[in-house]
Amino acid sequence: MEQELSVPQEVSKRSSARSTALLGFVLLAVIAVVGLFFFAITKNQIVTDKADIEAPSITIASEQGGVIQKIFVKEGDLVSSNASVAQVSDQILKTKDVGLVISAQNNVGKTVGVGESIVTVINPAQLRVVAHIDENSGLSDIHIGQSAVFTVDAFGSKKYSGIVEEVSSTSRQSGVVFNISDQREVRQFDVKIRFDVKQYPELKNGMSAKVTIYTN
Repeated sequence: MEQELSVPQEVSKRSSARSTALLGFVLLAVIAVVGLFFFAITKNQIVTDKADIEAPSITIASEQGGVIQKIFVKEGDLVSSNASVAQVSDQILKTKDVGLVISAQNNVGKTVGVGESIVTVINPAQLRVVAHIDENSGLSDIHIGQSAVFTVDAFGSKKYSGIVEEVSSTSRQSGVVFNISDQREVRQFDVKIRFDVKQYPELKNGMSAKVTIYTN
């Protein structure tokens, strides 16, 4: 015959059960609060890792074609306006504005055709973070002037600040995502984010980025 529990033991057992139940309730409440907090801070955010740093490229080419005689610049050079960058036959190719050389042919003696790129430059002041946003991922909530924060792969978790400057009115031709749920193509649109180039001189053309846009 099993020995009956004494009154103190029964009280202790009931107290332990109540404590366990209370602990479980508190834990559930904490999880709920954390969940609500996370929802509150993320519902007004659009996040994408499909982004990079870009600036419009400017191609410097020969209007006549001919043989490359000299290349006066190399990749990474910062050139002033009206600077000589190459000689093709008897034609000197020059820049129109200040620019950063991002590519330059190194083929002296090569024959090039009319309009063939010899040197390509960008204006560093026009560097922007370009985020590629799916049309069904909050694109309609993004507007000019909204704040954004981004990181770049090259610098880990370091955060940079910017402002939405432009939302493209036309989808990217190559930005098509196949949506299995409804068999429809999901288009991507470019969102340009301006940042202080002088404050962040380490950011370079072509770097990959992850962007958070605050839509509230």
